[in-house]
Amino acid sequence: MSLDTAEKQKLINSYQTHSSDTGSVEVQVAMLSERISKLSGHLQGNQHDFSSRKGLLKMIGRRKRLLNYVREHSEKRYTQLVDKLGIRG
Repeated sequence: MSLDTAEKQKLINSYQTHSSDTGSVEVQVAMLSERISKLSGHLQGNQHDFSSRKGLLKMIGRRKRLLNYVREHSEKRYTQLVDKLGIRG
C-alpha cells in the first residue's frame, strides 16, 4: 500500500509551496490521502485484514491532525488544500 518513487515525486511537484519543498503540511496531507485511498481499496476486498485497518485509522488520525494544524494557522491554505484534494465534503 506504499507509494512508489514516481507517485511520490508527482504528488510533491503538484502540492509543494516552493521549488525545494518536500515536507510541508500540504505535501504530507497529499501523500497520506493517496495512501489512505489505496489502503481503503485494499480493505474493500480484504475485510478481515485487521492490522491494515489499524494502520488506516492511524493514517486518518494523522491527516486529521495535520489538517487541524493548517486550519489553525491559515484558513485560506486549509480551504485550498481540501478543495484540491477533494476531501471533507
